[in-house]
Amino acid sequence: MTGNPYLDISALDSSLRVRAFGMGQGWFATARGWEELSVWRTLHNLSPTDATYTELQEMSIPQFLLEGSIVVSAVVTLLTNFSVLLCFTQSAELRSHVPGIFILNLSISNIILALINMPVTFLGVASSAKPLRDQLCRAVSFIETFTTCNAMLSMAALSVDRWVAVVFPLRYSSKMRYRDAFVIVAYSWLHSLAFSLTQLMMRWGAYSHTYASCTLHLDVEEASQRSAYATFTALFYCSSFAPCLFVLCFAYLKVLRVARSHCKRIDVITVQTLLLLVDIHPSVKERCLAQQRKRRQRAAKKICIFIGSFIICFSPYVITRLVELLPSVDIPRHWGIATKCLVYAKASSDPFVYCLLRHQYRKVLVSIIRRIVRKDQFFLSDHSTSSMWDTTDENFPDRIT
Repeated sequence: MTGNPYLDISALDSSLRVRAFGMGQGWFATARGWEELSVWRTLHNLSPTDATYTELQEMSIPQFLLEGSIVVSAVVTLLTNFSVLLCFTQSAELRSHVPGIFILNLSISNIILALINMPVTFLGVASSAKPLRDQLCRAVSFIETFTTCNAMLSMAALSVDRWVAVVFPLRYSSKMRYRDAFVIVAYSWLHSLAFSLTQLMMRWGAYSHTYASCTLHLDVEEASQRSAYATFTALFYCSSFAPCLFVLCFAYLKVLRVARSHCKRIDVITVQTLLLLVDIHPSVKERCLAQQRKRRQRAAKKICIFIGSFIICFSPYVITRLVELLPSVDIPRHWGIATKCLVYAKASSDPFVYCLLRHQYRKVLVSIIRRIVRKDQFFLSDHSTSSMWDTTDENFPDRIT
């Protein structure tokens, strides 16, 4: 019986395979697949096996994790980036800083990505089908190309601003002015629009099953444009990701070198002071030496976060898109969606990396939260006072009688 090929489940035609995905607590499958498979099993007197259900569950666990990561990334991106915008509206000090223009540009790009592209990708992952029509899908892919490129260039602009502020502190006000910041942002928009508009006019934006999203993709009907599409894709990532990575590494490594030289000077002064103070307690000396070690490590940690988050979140996706251009390479769907989720995770982590963990932003957020709590307390106290007077007025006739 085992030698009969008609009874081997692995010999089924691909059209009889079940496509199942998890939604909520139940397992659902396409009706046609279930009907064909049930008819085949009825003809051969076979019943569903435990191995089949185990395979379905194993297929759905990665999909469930990818869906959850997209939802979490979208929620965190919206909350954190809107918090950054709220800080700017409530603080004149933050608005007076030149880097705030780059941070606003970055936050707006992340918010657009979370409002439009992340939900579309979630629908593509959940349904395993194209969630939008062709025209809407091209518009969504246009937005994705523009926001992703604009976000990369904004991070590069922030690194240049930090480099000028640390390496040339006395000439910072003359080298980095509001006019210069607006020129950099205008270039970022023009650079992003040039590639996204070219993609839109060439109709190279479509639904990609590999990434479960409307993105830069060449349809099968337009296979004759494959060489032009490959050239455009390589040029896009080589002119957006590669220069930004180079600028980040150059600027932040220069900042790290200057920070270490400052730490060495402070360490020399601290050691000389400790040698002069003979009667100082040993615990104070240990505390000073511990602060020296923390100063050395603090700058290195920040630089690693700036550069590491950019490389970890963008490199897998960019490398996958470039390798995908080879005709003999087939990218697994789960890997493609996972790299897309890493890009979305970068949008949710940017406010923490550049803004919300700094003292100025935390101070503004705490003041906003305190004002909201005070308003709530005032509303509750006023409501309780009015209710007390209402009950007093109701009992007043009783006391008269």
